[in-house]
Amino acid sequence: MPEPPPPRLDEIDALLLDQLQRDAGRTLHDLGEQVGLSPSAVQRRLARYRKDGLITGQVAVLDPHRFGPSVLAAVLVTLDQETFEYHRAFADRMRSEPQVQQCYQVAGPWDYLVVLAARSMRDCSRLGDRLFKADDNIKRYETLLVFDTIKTGLALPLPVPQSQDGRP
Repeated sequence: MPEPPPPRLDEIDALLLDQLQRDAGRTLHDLGEQVGLSPSAVQRRLARYRKDGLITGQVAVLDPHRFGPSVLAAVLVTLDQETFEYHRAFADRMRSEPQVQQCYQVAGPWDYLVVLAARSMRDCSRLGDRLFKADDNIKRYETLLVFDTIKTGLALPLPVPQSQDGRP
């Protein structure tokens, strides 16, 4: 199935989506003041974004330092058998594991990059053993412990808004 074309956004859409990526918990009134719309107009646009699949969810970002020690690890994984079924099984297992924060299928010598969150080094080691060492289809994996978080985020670069005549 072909990928749908990027959405046509006007300047207000781009501003509003940018504001939402920074803090989706702001009030409709506050968002409207930032982009020059009434709260009801903001609400209509938000409904359209959800309907069109531009907004797929809304989450609270917790401060990991407020919950005591934690360990982050990036794990590079190469599968042994590279059939569609084995890739699907690996992806399904990663999706179902709450301590897997992110998982990306990548190009190059590795098949996947997996980001793990654990309560301790021991917890991280046990999680790695359970997810990677115990899987007969994993050819190799390498765990990189995160010493310091420099930047995290999920904000996407937005398409350039189109004018009414279709020009940027």
